[in-house]
Amino acid sequence: MTFRKFALSTVAGIAMAFSTAAANAADIVDTAVGAGSFNTLVAAVKAADLVDTLKGTGPFTVFAPTDDAFAKLPAGTVEDLLKPENKDKLVQILTYHVVPGKVMSGDIAGKMMSAKTVQGSEVKIDASSGVKIDNATVTQADIAADNGVIHVIDAVILPKN
Repeated sequence: MTFRKFALSTVAGIAMAFSTAAANAADIVDTAVGAGSFNTLVAAVKAADLVDTLKGTGPFTVFAPTDDAFAKLPAGTVEDLLKPENKDKLVQILTYHVVPGKVMSGDIAGKMMSAKTVQGSEVKIDASSGVKIDNATVTQADIAADNGVIHVIDAVILPKN
C-alpha cells in the first residue's frame, strides 16, 4: 500500500469515526461518565437523584467540578454530603452548578454577568479574561452533549444562601 492510499484510507476512517460519534451523542450524565474525571460528581448526582433530570431534554449548562476539585474540599465533606440525611443540601449544591439553557463560551466572551442557576440563586460569571464562575476557573469549555454543554471547573462552587 502506498503512503497516499494509506493516508486517504486513514482520513476516511477518522471521518467515519467522527460521524459515528456524532450519531451516538451522549447526554450530560453519559458525557461526564465517559470523561473519567468526574467520578465524584457522578456519584453525587446519583446520590441526589438528579440522573434522570440531567438526562432529560434540557438544554442545560453544567459547570462540572473534577474529582480534583472535590478533593480540595475539607476532609470528610464529600462523604458527609453523600449521606442520605444530607440529600437536600447536596441537591442545593449540585443544582447551583447548573444554568438552564445552553451557554457556550463564545456567548459570554469578554463579559461580566450573573446567571440564575437551577438552584435558584445567581452565580457570578467573569469572562473578561478567561472564565471564572464565582471562585472557580473554567479549565475546559464547550464539551457538547446532546442536551446541553459542560464547562469543566477547578473548584466546587457553593450557593450563598
